[in-house]
Amino acid sequence: MQPNDNTGKNRQELTYLPVPFPKAPPKEPRFAALRTWWNQAWEEGGVLNAMWEDILSAPEDGLRYMAPWIRAVLTVAGLSFVLLMAQAAGEVILQTLRQLLTAVPKVQVGVDTSSGVFAVVDQPVRTYIAQHAVGLPVAASTVYTLWLLTGIVGLVLGFLSRNNGVRAMWAGHGAATVWMVWTATPDTSRPVTAALTVLAWTFLSAFAMRGLTLRRRVVGRPAKVTVKPEIHVPVQPPAPAAEQHPHSSCPFRD
Repeated sequence: MQPNDNTGKNRQELTYLPVPFPKAPPKEPRFAALRTWWNQAWEEGGVLNAMWEDILSAPEDGLRYMAPWIRAVLTVAGLSFVLLMAQAAGEVILQTLRQLLTAVPKVQVGVDTSSGVFAVVDQPVRTYIAQHAVGLPVAASTVYTLWLLTGIVGLVLGFLSRNNGVRAMWAGHGAATVWMVWTATPDTSRPVTAALTVLAWTFLSAFAMRGLTLRRRVVGRPAKVTVKPEIHVPVQPPAPAAEQHPHSSCPFRD
């Protein structure tokens, strides 16, 4: 008779039982750390709370005493706006110049298109440019227009700004004009034409070089001398006391 003992068998079955895995910790809600930081930043003394207080106090503090980070943001925004405006203005100016230079070839160069006193200077300049602009990447009419614009800009800006650089440009423009007139004019009338050109440039220089002087400028203002007439009376020493007779005060004086 077999003993009814299942202890060994149960032990063998227990060895094959699956081992339970440890339970994973519960996951934190999504963006919990960000939410915690957000709540702490808006508490008293937090980063966002301090920045909001700086923004509220900025109108009262003014530009000089407002928070540095606000001034930095305003400076960057202002510079960005200026750069965008300058870029837009530059594009408009370049587009205008491109349209102007595109229409320039309609101007005839080297042909008697001007009359009167102005033709004395204008026709030799046109002829000189037409003769020496061959082979350039731009048309001769474009060169003539640039020469004309340079003279107008030098005359106007020299009159308004009194800048030495603009005056130098005007002087160079006048010298180049006289040279072109002298070269392109026939020998018989060359002296008269050059003389008239110099006179015309000198007359216009009275406006372009307005305020130019050869006197030496004194840097700074002269010191002001203030004269205040005063009478000083020397202090006189006190007069010595008069000597008295020893019996002068005696009531029984004879």
